[in-house]
Amino acid sequence: MPLPTAKPALDSVRTPADLRRLPEDRLRQLADELRQETIEAVSVTGGHLGAGLGVVELTVALHYVFDTPDDRLIWDVGHQCYPHKILTDRRDRIRTLRRGGGLSGFTNRAESDYDPFGAGHSSTSISAGLGMAVARDLKGGDNHVVCVIGDGAMSAGMAYEAMNNAGALGSRLIVILNDNDMSIAPPTGAMSAYLARLASSRTYLSLRDIGRGLVRKLPKFVERGAAKAEEYARGLAMGGTLFEELGFYYVGPIDGHNLDHLLPVLKNVRDAGHGPILVHVVTQKGKGYGPAEESDDKYHGVSAFDVVSGAQAKPKANAPTYTRVFAEALIREAEADERVVAVTAAMPGGTGLDLFGRAFPARTFDVGIAEQHAVTFAAGLATEGLKPFCAIYSTFLQRAYDQVVHDVAIQRLPVRFALDRAGLVGADGATHAGAYDLAYLGCLPDFVLMAPADEAELVHMVATAAAYDEGPSAFRYPRGEGVGVELPTRGEVLPIGRGRVLREGATVALLSLGTRLAAVREAAEELGLRGVSATVADARFAKPLDRELILRLARAHEVLLTVEEGSSGGFGAAVLQLLAGEGALDRGLKIRTLALPDRFIEHDKPEVQVAEAGLDARAIAAAALAALGREVRPALRA
Repeated sequence: MPLPTAKPALDSVRTPADLRRLPEDRLRQLADELRQETIEAVSVTGGHLGAGLGVVELTVALHYVFDTPDDRLIWDVGHQCYPHKILTDRRDRIRTLRRGGGLSGFTNRAESDYDPFGAGHSSTSISAGLGMAVARDLKGGDNHVVCVIGDGAMSAGMAYEAMNNAGALGSRLIVILNDNDMSIAPPTGAMSAYLARLASSRTYLSLRDIGRGLVRKLPKFVERGAAKAEEYARGLAMGGTLFEELGFYYVGPIDGHNLDHLLPVLKNVRDAGHGPILVHVVTQKGKGYGPAEESDDKYHGVSAFDVVSGAQAKPKANAPTYTRVFAEALIREAEADERVVAVTAAMPGGTGLDLFGRAFPARTFDVGIAEQHAVTFAAGLATEGLKPFCAIYSTFLQRAYDQVVHDVAIQRLPVRFALDRAGLVGADGATHAGAYDLAYLGCLPDFVLMAPADEAELVHMVATAAAYDEGPSAFRYPRGEGVGVELPTRGEVLPIGRGRVLREGATVALLSLGTRLAAVREAAEELGLRGVSATVADARFAKPLDRELILRLARAHEVLLTVEEGSSGGFGAAVLQLLAGEGALDRGLKIRTLALPDRFIEHDKPEVQVAEAGLDARAIAAAALAALGREVRPALRA
């Protein structure tokens, strides 16, 4: 890897206040150095690369024009915020991105005053920004609020709900639409830049307001006609009619990599004193780094890579990922049953449905960043006899909980939820951890909830979900590779609500749900070295519970431990409720429920997170020994 290049302009900037002291003719150099610094940093840490490279000039321009942090700058999703972090007194820590104790991969209020709103999920910026703008108005403030939204986030209904509200309230708010796939309109060069400068100027806005005031004194039909004429004329020149209808004054499109275009427009909208304004900026994802420009999907999120070649340093896989196993299992089910269809919310690659889509393009539906719509759309498919598999990250399904309850569960519609990234997710941290699905789905009546112990079990659970038509079902599985077991050619349909015993013992029963089973089995071996006989059972189902198995374990052992990589209120809580209702606790049974602690676990290596949560083999064995009243040594085995 080459040595880092000299960056004299960037070296002179520690905070945006330093940036604002630079002459404008040095900003191009600063942007080039900032882009190189971002590439070099992410080549070491991995993380989100393409989106950040696309907003380098925009980041420089925003911090130059606006008085951050007094002016609030909100980055939607946050995965494009690395250049922003470098310019806001975090450059010396930028190579700690996504590492334990280091910088978050997203904006984080606890990390910096320059991050006024934390983000990890998309399409929240306009809602949050409007709240800040209204709070400013109520307090009599005069600072600016700027929201940067793009990279698909405008496909979510929440963004339009916020814009509709902002247009009605009329508070002064600036929204930057970062259009990095030209999904709305391309910039049209010098004429576009000239029109944007003209339309955003205070003179134009003043004349527009004067003209509107005069027109309002004319008969109503003339007023309506004049307003439509102006809207039509501006729509022909620049587009943006949709945003105007929502109550925003539209400016653009402009080239987001041309500082000569960006700076005057941003200064104009800053000084306009107008209500909500939307500035449409067109950028290129991965700008300035050849490999990322040529393959923006593969360089959206990257592992560590070689700066010269762009080759990512991914470790050789020992087993297929759970995501791929799910996708291939679903393809086999679809080959056997033409009613099987798949739905995703803008994550075909992340959920494996890109593979399914290549096999069955007409039966694959990517609805955009719209989880609420995805769930109700799947419910509609189910009413007509299809078998929809709704593949959504566990953390993102939280955004559609009302639809899960109202549109699926109450109607007992057989929608199958494939919950990827269940449990802890390493470097992506708390915003992406799938910690709560066992609790928020397990409380719903007539919901079948499964968790495979390994990739072979996942294949069986895909088949089980495909065969189950009595109501909704879900199966959760983690990020990353499987454990390396042999995969069946086709999944077997499991008996609903039945677990399995993998090892018989006499003193301690370890009841695992999901992929913590490998750690549970290791803990049983550790207990055996201490002379403690342990049973190992795999629950398979969090709902319905295997009542017969649980009661048998309770009767035959002194201690029963449940183990799950989910929050409190999930599987262990349900087992405890069952045992309390059956009077098992009155007979002296010692029960311990091992789950994620009641706090958010920040980004780190997965093995560190699991140990911190007390869910590795040593912690499981130690919990069993403590329940028995045995001495717990600091280390069970080297």
